[in-house]
Amino acid sequence: EVQLVESGGGLVQPGGSLRLSCKISGAAADERAIGWFRQAPGEDRLGVACPDIRAGTTWYPDHAKGRFTNSSDNAKNAVYLQMSSLKPEDKAVYYCAAARVGVAVWSYWGQGTQVTVAS
Repeated sequence: EVQLVESGGGLVQPGGSLRLSCKISGAAADERAIGWFRQAPGEDRLGVACPDIRAGTTWYPDHAKGRFTNSSDNAKNAVYLQMSSLKPEDKAVYYCAAARVGVAVWSYWGQGTQVTVAS
């Protein structure tokens, strides 16, 4: 069973930075892909950093480009989302999700970590 545990959320002032962590168990790096998503109150859960398998890169929505960076540490089986220049509208619960290689479904989700951006 694949399990994901996020951490690193919290309260940060506008313009500040946070690094979210996603610790994965039950699947090695070559067995899964990891994406980051967020969900604000009353809104849909949307991707903020997802693998572009064909390009071999990470896709970011326009609002995250230049501010969010996805990275990984395969030795620790962990993925990170570095967020900088945070804005109040970035407030949301952030989730990491895993898909088995070859399966186009985000089958596994973490519990989420709250990010709040406020003065």
